[in-house]
Amino acid sequence: MFDISSIANGKQEEFYQSLHDFVQGIMYDEEDLIANLANVASLLYNTMENVNWAGFYLLKKEELVLGPFHGKPACIRIKVGEGVCGTAVSTGQTQRVDNVHLFEGHIPCDGDTNSEIVIPIYKKNEVVAVLDIDSPILHRFNEVDQRELEKITRYLSDGCNWEVTR
Repeated sequence: MFDISSIANGKQEEFYQSLHDFVQGIMYDEEDLIANLANVASLLYNTMENVNWAGFYLLKKEELVLGPFHGKPACIRIKVGEGVCGTAVSTGQTQRVDNVHLFEGHIPCDGDTNSEIVIPIYKKNEVVAVLDIDSPILHRFNEVDQRELEKITRYLSDGCNWEVTR
C-alpha cells in the first residue's frame, strides 16, 4: 500500500514525480475505468495542498456526467460549453482559472471554490472526460500543475478501458 503522506512534502517538481509514480503504481495492470478514476481522484484530493474537490466528469451524449470524485457533493450534469468543465470540452483545451467568480458562465457547485483547473481527457482524438480540481485559494494552479496534471490524464487515457462510457 502507498503512504500518501510521503508525497505531499517537498518541492513541486519532486511532488509531481512522486505523484506520477503513485498513479502508475495504482494503475499497474488495471484497466477498469471506474477503479482507476476513483483511485486517482482520491490520490489527488489527499495529496495536493489547498484543494477542496478533485474528480472526473464523463462525457455521455453531449453532456458531462459526474464520475468518481472526492469533496463535497457536486453538480451531476453539465452541458458541453457551460461552466469551466463544459468549456474545457467545447474548446478541447485545459482551463486554468485563477478566479472562478470572474469566469463567465461559472457554475458554482461549491461556494468555497475560488480557482479551478479542468483538463480534457482524450481517447482516439475525442474528449471522453475531464479531470476537475477546485481550490478555495485564488490563483492556486500554475503552469507546472497544468503540465503535470495533463500527464496524469494521458496515463488515464492510455491505461483505462473507456468503452464503458459510450
